[in-house]
Amino acid sequence: MLNCDVATRLETTMAQMGFVTSIDGSKVHLGLLGGDGRPRIRATVGHFVQIQAGAAMLVGVITTLSSGGDRGGPSGAYASLDLLGEFVVEAGAKRFRRGVSCYPAIGDSVSLLAPADLRVVYEVSASNVVAVGTLVQDPDTPACIKIDDLLTKHFAVLGTTGVGKSSGVAVILDQVMRAQQKIRIFLLDVHNEYANCFGEQANVITARNLKLPFWFFNLEEIADVIYGGRPPIDEEIEILADVIPLAKLKYSQYKEASERQTIKRSNGKNAGYTVDTPVPYMLQDLIALIDERMGRLENRVTRMHFHRLITRIEAIRNDPRYGFMFENANVGGDMMGEILAHLFRLEPDGRPMTIMQLGGLPMEVVDAVVCVLCRLAFEFGIWSEGAIPLLFVCEEAHRYASADRAIGFIPTRRALSRIAREGRKHGVYLGLVTQRPAELDPTIMSQCSTLFAMRMTNDRDQAILAAAVSDAVNLLTFVPSLGTGEVIAFGEGVPMPARFTFRPLPPERQPRNDMSARLMDDGATIAGAGFVGAVVERWRGATMNKASGLDTDPSAATRIGRDPITDGGNGNGSAIDQVHRRLLRRPLDGAEHAAEVGAHATKSLWQQG
Repeated sequence: MLNCDVATRLETTMAQMGFVTSIDGSKVHLGLLGGDGRPRIRATVGHFVQIQAGAAMLVGVITTLSSGGDRGGPSGAYASLDLLGEFVVEAGAKRFRRGVSCYPAIGDSVSLLAPADLRVVYEVSASNVVAVGTLVQDPDTPACIKIDDLLTKHFAVLGTTGVGKSSGVAVILDQVMRAQQKIRIFLLDVHNEYANCFGEQANVITARNLKLPFWFFNLEEIADVIYGGRPPIDEEIEILADVIPLAKLKYSQYKEASERQTIKRSNGKNAGYTVDTPVPYMLQDLIALIDERMGRLENRVTRMHFHRLITRIEAIRNDPRYGFMFENANVGGDMMGEILAHLFRLEPDGRPMTIMQLGGLPMEVVDAVVCVLCRLAFEFGIWSEGAIPLLFVCEEAHRYASADRAIGFIPTRRALSRIAREGRKHGVYLGLVTQRPAELDPTIMSQCSTLFAMRMTNDRDQAILAAAVSDAVNLLTFVPSLGTGEVIAFGEGVPMPARFTFRPLPPERQPRNDMSARLMDDGATIAGAGFVGAVVERWRGATMNKASGLDTDPSAATRIGRDPITDGGNGNGSAIDQVHRRLLRRPLDGAEHAAEVGAHATKSLWQQG
């Protein structure tokens, strides 16, 4: 860090440190006063200085230092600086203004900028301004961000692993929630490390309590799930495109208590539903429709496409890892309003933030889930006309919107890109967090008007950052040597480019995943064949179907709300109050915990299906 002794700076600030020797546009070269080749006043790269240019007081930042021998000239010390702006007096008060109206002349006096003047430089007069740290040049000067400009024009946090990126994101989001009471925040937590950062302000959704029914997925997304990220079979996709609208119409007719057989006389063209219309349908109806069409065919090759499609659907339907999609597959119930309210905290109840932990989801389905969430966030903004502002924060953004078009799930990149390009018009804002900006789609990156750059040593990443920064490029030279927690901020969300340190978080609020927490435990407890056996049992159990070992989640109904069922209106269940398998909750001692269910308890919808 470049922190210097504040008392020493106060003594030497007003003393002349040098004079202007040459000027090249916004670049000014100085000769530093001193003796024996050493400057009289200690100054280094990154320090702010003031130049008395006639009646004007200019402000600059030192970018290079050298001695006379280095420059092939007479002995002495020299410096170069970039001009940033000037002080002006408005309504009797000193203000800082970007740009200069009067350039310095040869021989103009130069001195270090006083701490009080440095605070004027970084003073922000806009509303909704919050402090997220302190300046490196002066720890007593707060580093502020402009919340409105930060959100409405998107932002990105860049930095390699281990530089405090997650802590910085936690500080920013905490201040956003304090300053903007109306904002809702949805955070994609790839490594499951933010759960304890926000206390009671955040609702944490995990693989065990996530409810995202399969009919929320459009054709591209459900195909990605069915084929596990592999290229789909065109003939099978055509079958899905034909039968999904019919399954939706069939469910609609069943809901209206009409004859289910009438659907067989419909060709689907007058159904009113498209393959992407977000309305419920039952998986058993979908399979039945595919099977019915298969039975009409005589060509064995064509029949195989239908048979394989049914096999694929049933395989993922029976995989417990996909329970968040298919637990209610054959029961129905239009839960879209309740699930949207739950995901995006439309009724916050003191928790305006959702942390979506992706760590427990199958890798084959993560891209499709992220795509669905991005699409739902954007389309809700469109159809609600931006009534509830939503900040969508994407951790490890390069995984979902890669610069290489051949990598990743194309609809996910398209969904993120749509938020970046059009989201602000509909009250949906984007925050990107990545350790590899060079691998992030440059179209999405270019939409972020505020950048927080932490330590990055990769040349490609630094080149991408340099291309995205339009002013104070000299600060980029500090990026490879930034300390942990240090950041350089550029863009619309900060009053001017600044190097600062994020405010430290209390130990109990620091980001950490389950593994880092376990490393703090006593390693002696992890030993022996019994432990390994229990691990193997959990490993196998995660992908096994079991009739027992199920337990209800009594809090689900209160969190999301009940949905009236449509099987005669008896109201004896909740469409969202479903059971969750306890396979991964069992302790490593292998003990079994059977669910205790009352003999006369009302069956939930998953039992009725």
